[in-house]
Amino acid sequence: MRRYSLLLLALLFSVQLQADAPSTFREAKKIAWQMYAERPVDFYCGCAFKGKQIDMASCGYVPRKQPKRAARVEWEHIVPAWVIGHQRQCWQDGGRKHCTSSDPVFSQAEADLHNLVPVVGEVNGDRSNYGFGMLSEKPSQYGACPFVVNFKQRTAMPPTYARGVIARTYLYMSERYSLRLSKQDRRLYDIWNRQYPVNEWEQWRNRNVACVQGNANRFVGAVDLRRCSRSISRSTTSLRRPG
Repeated sequence: MRRYSLLLLALLFSVQLQADAPSTFREAKKIAWQMYAERPVDFYCGCAFKGKQIDMASCGYVPRKQPKRAARVEWEHIVPAWVIGHQRQCWQDGGRKHCTSSDPVFSQAEADLHNLVPVVGEVNGDRSNYGFGMLSEKPSQYGACPFVVNFKQRTAMPPTYARGVIARTYLYMSERYSLRLSKQDRRLYDIWNRQYPVNEWEQWRNRNVACVQGNANRFVGAVDLRRCSRSISRSTTSLRRPG
């Protein structure tokens, strides 16, 4: 009887987690605002933010071209929605809006919190749907922000402290949603995964996302979902870059 009760409780707990998981990108952003309020630092540049406003002075950010967009926080898909959609028929039939309204798998992938990070709006726009890679240019486009975009090569080079997170996110998204990765990308992310180990910030993020969504990124580590009520607590933490 006791064993049956424990199984029932586990099942109810699992159902509750799935009920809390976002089903749309809009819902995911609402949850993300709450989650990252605990550690309000943008992913690529290490800029502190308050509300939806980027504190450019906190990270030495200098706008490249769009000061208004640079001043606001936007939610970046590490694996772009464009990449996800272009591997599904719905995109060919009507683009992103059609995928969102007609393809449950795309909607789930678009709303997956493991794939979302807060970033400087201008950097989000400049990165667009470009792939990640290594570039010869030194960071200079955005002041002290160590992010590089080569528009001709349609490639973005993230700072070292973001590379491991990016790699493990791509590996997770590829596995969970059956996304194809080129041999070149697979090799790059395998290298970054080994070269830049999981850090404390990434563990914090993985735990909090798992507690909302009901699943962890296994490339980051396992999460004991039974401890979620305690792990989501709003503890006071120092501001620092994700690395």
